[in-house]
Amino acid sequence: MPPPPVPRLRADVSGLPRYVPGRTAPSDLVDKLSSNENPYPPLPSVLAAMREELGRVNRYPDARSSELVADLSAGLAVPPEHLVPGTGSLGVTRDLLRAAAGDGDEVLFAWRSFEAYPLLVWATGATPVQIPLREERHDLEAMADAVTDRTRLILVCNPNNPTGTAVHRGELKRFLDRVPDDVLVVLDEAYREFVDDTDVPDGIALYRDSPNVAVLRTFSKAYGLARLRVGYAVAHPPVAAALRACTVPFGVSGLAQAAARASLKAEPELMERVQILVAERARVTRALRAAGWSVPVSQANFVWLRLGPHTPAFAAACEAAGVMVRPFGDEGVRITIGTPEENDHLLKIAGDWRV
Repeated sequence: MPPPPVPRLRADVSGLPRYVPGRTAPSDLVDKLSSNENPYPPLPSVLAAMREELGRVNRYPDARSSELVADLSAGLAVPPEHLVPGTGSLGVTRDLLRAAAGDGDEVLFAWRSFEAYPLLVWATGATPVQIPLREERHDLEAMADAVTDRTRLILVCNPNNPTGTAVHRGELKRFLDRVPDDVLVVLDEAYREFVDDTDVPDGIALYRDSPNVAVLRTFSKAYGLARLRVGYAVAHPPVAAALRACTVPFGVSGLAQAAARASLKAEPELMERVQILVAERARVTRALRAAGWSVPVSQANFVWLRLGPHTPAFAAACEAAGVMVRPFGDEGVRITIGTPEENDHLLKIAGDWRV
């Protein structure tokens, strides 16, 4: 019998790049340092807010996340109409791309950077333009040189995932001066809370004077709400309005809104946890360097080891010893900063491993 007919789909879908998430740990005996998750569970006050919201799951959430927007507006000192929540910074990135780019357009970003970028760009029908990193950092001069009259949007992941490196204030300002005013520059600041280098700019300070700059933030990392998927964009009204038109109605669940609002109220306590992770990042970096590893300065909650063709072997050795890291082809591995005990486990493996 002939095969049954199938619906007609986009011919290029089969060739789209696929996002490869960090695998689920096979058991509690394996330390998962592969997904940049916060190792600490939600605070009691956040859990209480979530439990209260559970009694309302039969109702649709506030489509505009109005109370969360009001809290963010007060905390960031930005007008509420400049804020657009979404399903994590990833979901907001997707919606921004849909609002800004389409067939025949180009979207620039560094490579390697966040693995989802090429997938999201291809899905809009636009052409991704990847600019190689230079010494593990964004080459902003090369990115500015690559802008054409087809460029609609530029993604700058700062700090960068997976290298953890960050661009500094002066170089970013020089870059923005070179970018045409009609090209949207999106500063993806998913790891902003882990930055301790005072020369790494706060994107919201840059957006205030730049109508073509938008900033992305998330509650997934520092705030520990990865499973709830809530993030937001800060952008000037024309961009925010276009973004809002492209978001999925009721995309941010009531549970996510409640947890995010409770997390903002508990921010001082949560930032104490962030400082613990930042201190652990410094300790892990020092220990790896002392063991002979080359580790770039990270401003995120992970570190990067460029291992080239040895990448799969090191990742396999880590997993065999009970630690999951995130390999990227034959380029390198990204290692999330976990609890001190998890980090000690990783350091023991790295100290014993030899090419």
